Amino acid sequence: MDNDVRALREAKGLTQAQLGEAVGVSRQSINSIEKGRYDPSLPLAIAIARYFGKAVEEIFHV
Repeated sequence: MDNDVRALREAKGLTQAQLGEAVGVSRQSINSIEKGRYDPSLPLAIAIARYFGKAVEEIFHV
């Protein structure tokens, strides 16, 4: 699954660690999501989308 997490994170000037802390996961989890090695659970995808003020479908797509 493709995603726009990295672009959104960088646009806000956040580190992976800062985003991870904000949504309750490790920096490594954010790194894996950004690289497409890990698809987040639905609750995590929702938390990330809410953090950026977007719908899940706007961030995570096929």
